[in-house]
Amino acid sequence: MLKIFRRLGKKEVLMICISLVFVVTQVWLDLKVPDYMSQITLVVSTPGGALRDVWVEGGMMILCSLASAVLTVIVGFCAARVGAGFSHRLRRDVFRRVESFSMEEINGFSTASLITRTTNDVTQIQMIIAMGMQVIIRAPIMAALAVSKMASKHWAWTALTGGLAVAIIIMIASLMTYAMPRFRRIQTLTDNLNRVTRENLTGIRVVRAYNAESYQEDKFEEANVDFMTNNLQVHRAMQLMNPVMRMVMSGLSLGIFWIGAFLIEAAGPAEKLVLFSNMVVLSRYAMQVIMSFMMLTMIFIQMPRVAVSVKRVNEVLETEPKILDGDVEESPAGVVGEVEFKNVSFKYPDAEEYILHDINFKAKRGETVAFIGSTGSGKSTLINLVPRFYDATEGQVLIDGVDVREYTQESLRNKLGYISQRAVLFMGTVASNIAFGYNGKPPADDDEIRNAVRIAQGAEFIENMDGGYEAQIAQGGTNVSGGQKQRISIARAIARKPEIYIFDDSFSALDYKTDRELRNALRRETDGVTCLIVAQRIGTIRDADRIVVLDEGNVVGIGTHKELLQSCDVYQEIAYSQLSKEELGA
Repeated sequence: MLKIFRRLGKKEVLMICISLVFVVTQVWLDLKVPDYMSQITLVVSTPGGALRDVWVEGGMMILCSLASAVLTVIVGFCAARVGAGFSHRLRRDVFRRVESFSMEEINGFSTASLITRTTNDVTQIQMIIAMGMQVIIRAPIMAALAVSKMASKHWAWTALTGGLAVAIIIMIASLMTYAMPRFRRIQTLTDNLNRVTRENLTGIRVVRAYNAESYQEDKFEEANVDFMTNNLQVHRAMQLMNPVMRMVMSGLSLGIFWIGAFLIEAAGPAEKLVLFSNMVVLSRYAMQVIMSFMMLTMIFIQMPRVAVSVKRVNEVLETEPKILDGDVEESPAGVVGEVEFKNVSFKYPDAEEYILHDINFKAKRGETVAFIGSTGSGKSTLINLVPRFYDATEGQVLIDGVDVREYTQESLRNKLGYISQRAVLFMGTVASNIAFGYNGKPPADDDEIRNAVRIAQGAEFIENMDGGYEAQIAQGGTNVSGGQKQRISIARAIARKPEIYIFDDSFSALDYKTDRELRNALRRETDGVTCLIVAQRIGTIRDADRIVVLDEGNVVGIGTHKELLQSCDVYQEIAYSQLSKEELGA
């Protein structure tokens, strides 16, 4: 818990200190009110008491109450500022840390869990800070000062209040022991509920296509019932606090008056009035003590869940990324757009089997090198080692003669134009999506965007959209077709003007005609840029300078289309499954 609060800024710590002074003052003012009540009781009970004295003491009570109210507002303002500011910075830090994660760390947490940690868990921490500054600080001070004032009156009243306070503390500790593991489970179940909901919404078309609504409803209901059941168990236990606290308050009031009755009866005539006055003020002090514990109870109900949230947020913040920056920002002079794999082998974290085995090839500037193989042969895994989504387990991946691990990640990725297997668009306009990749470079102007779209064969459909280049793209690009998303993604990479293009099966959603025209335009307009293409279709890669054939993570052939048709059985099998001998020119 303390780890996360070390992230508080200097201004926030200062505001907390100021709030502490105001809280102490506020408590002192609140505890002065019973003293004035005692004086009024004495004046009213004493024969010949002056009405003026009642007005004076009553006026002081009102002034103390008003001053306490003003200080409460100030402390509430400070608490809100500290809570909101801290949660803002915490969300930013969590987001930045997640941005620095490799795919290994992201997969380790899961997307649904990272979303919950960035939103729900941080909100829990914000609430406890805002409430804590007003309650956690105030309640112990109030209880300590009230008990100290009671101790000066009579030991019996103090013992009664202290005994009941200890009983409340034991009850709270027992409930927290019971609730902590269940609150931890609530956060896990929240992740699960988010995951099921996200899966259903993301895959709604598949769900409907297979009439699987009832199956998904059952799946969601199971997650929802688990969540509800766990919540009910916790809140049933926590609900014991309210009746117990009310019973304690009522019992304490009764006990104070019961003890007072015995003390007054046994006292002399001169002491009876003083004891009666003390009994009135002590009942007020006792209520202050119990109210302090009631306020603490509200916090303790939240504390187990907040403790779990703090732990989950700390797990993200303390996870060190496996992909670390090197110190190289510029490649050697005269070497541009060169990619080389040297004895590269790779296996996923915690996996036993290698996915890639001893991969060797070199792509020189301006060359097009394609990768083909059966499903699961390691094509996409191989290509993902270039932008360092993962690092090679063995061997080296070189860009312009430098190991990719020696580059800073920003300088490495500024060299690349990456088009993913699954086209990803962001909410915004067509133009903003195309100009997305300008980190570290001047932003694209309209002419650059239009030229990139023209090369990507997207000008016709974009200019026919309502708003053209300023047409709105929905979240995830749901308002455009798969082929349109692919072309916008390709235009985004072209507008970046990289040294190396990486096409991870990026032509799969295009028809053969558009595929051919796009590749011809790329070859013509981006002369001197290296292209790495992962593809399933022979037609997409047959004109490549070199084709690397993969089978179960091994390179089983490297050459041109014609050479591989003669020498590589795996390539022949793939080629003849798609095209006839006449179409292949064999």
